[in-house]
Amino acid sequence: MEGFVALYIFMLAAFTGYEVISKVPTILHTPLMSGSNFVHGIVLVGAMVALGQADNTVEQIIGFVAVLLAAGNVVGGYVVTERMLEMFKSSKDGGS
Repeated sequence: MEGFVALYIFMLAAFTGYEVISKVPTILHTPLMSGSNFVHGIVLVGAMVALGQADNTVEQIIGFVAVLLAAGNVVGGYVVTERMLEMFKSSKDGGS
């Protein structure tokens, strides 16, 4: 029964996240993403803890995939933040 409860929680979190993000105006997506990079780090730590608690091969594979996806999420968040910050830097060419 624990697997069904975990699946239910995952589906509920995915639906809630989609509904919350879809209500955010487009102009706020990048600042919110850069401000929430710490959440991606928490997800990565949670994935590593889940991988560390894995007992069999299937759980280890799922945990490893979770760690990979969470790490990609962290890196992607910081890449987007860096690109956003580059947009606000002044040009070095002397202007036109």
